[in-house]
Amino acid sequence: MAPTMLAKYAHLLVHYCLELQAGEKLYIKSTTMGEPLIREIYREALQVGALVEIGMSFREQARILLSQGTDEQLAYVSPAYQAAMENFDAYLFIRAPHNLREDQNTDPERSRKRGKALSGLMKTYFERTATRDLKRSLCQFPTQAAAQDAGMSLEEYEHFVYGACKLYEDDPAAAWRKVRSDQQKVVDHLNKCSTIHYKGPHVDLTFSTEGRTWINSDGRTNMPSGEVYTSPVEDSVQGWVRFSLPGVYKGQEVENVTLHVKDGYIEKWEATRGKEFLDHIFSLEGTRRFGEAAVGTNYGITQMTRNILFDEKMGGTIHLAIGQSYLQAGGKNQSPVHWDMITDMREGGEILADGNRIYQNGAFTL
Repeated sequence: MAPTMLAKYAHLLVHYCLELQAGEKLYIKSTTMGEPLIREIYREALQVGALVEIGMSFREQARILLSQGTDEQLAYVSPAYQAAMENFDAYLFIRAPHNLREDQNTDPERSRKRGKALSGLMKTYFERTATRDLKRSLCQFPTQAAAQDAGMSLEEYEHFVYGACKLYEDDPAAAWRKVRSDQQKVVDHLNKCSTIHYKGPHVDLTFSTEGRTWINSDGRTNMPSGEVYTSPVEDSVQGWVRFSLPGVYKGQEVENVTLHVKDGYIEKWEATRGKEFLDHIFSLEGTRRFGEAAVGTNYGITQMTRNILFDEKMGGTIHLAIGQSYLQAGGKNQSPVHWDMITDMREGGEILADGNRIYQNGAFTL
């Protein structure tokens, strides 16, 4: 009997993304909506011989905590989650939203308190995933809420998600290994360069990558993937960028965000929508510097879905993240925020590396 699509998805996540081995401890985090995929992953992981813990949140759990929890309750950290971040071998986060706007109207100060309580474990998470001491993967289970946000029916959205993950291929893992091979030549070239210039109708930004590493994102840490990324030298970023695609963070949407940067510091920002939310974000530690610069290479993702897991990978775009750097790329900026924002390069965009054009109109020319 041919495997179901969810069984095929689970096999890809367990064997290719997490490379799970017998005796390893896996923590799965999702919502109750993700139960159909969790079942198949649990089955596959047990067959490997892994030890599995599962944490599922219910509808509006975070909102209830933020609106009704005491300071003591806001500061409480799940012992199971803490153990996973500190001691487990693998971590899988399955996005399966009930409602993407559940947390939209929560009190920013209470959200800040909650973020502070989790900041220590986030630091541990970034440190351990940087060395793959904690193998991690982020993926999507199609839900009605995510489909509606993407402007699709649930059936259309399922087809989109499974297609982006290459699950319609006879051997999805082999398809992702080809992505790895194709992107490696780009990464190898970029790692020989030290100065990058994003230039086009929406951007004129330079930064140094001296001492930093470009990384080949080939589906093992995000499913789907298709990007190359680094963390720029923090004080080297100069210029401006207007993000031509809407940005979404914690249920809040912003449009036409323009950032003006000097010596790596975001001095001024503008937006036609969501300026007040931006003001709040830029009041948080480390958010006025960039933690990531990247190029999307997945040309199978052809439309925006308001889901950064997919949108940032869109072929023909670049994205920059404010806040937390990637330690594995050599980044040093620390922040409770890592927010990717995207701009289109398909009409007149180019990338120069050490003064030489390597990318034009949405595609590498190497």
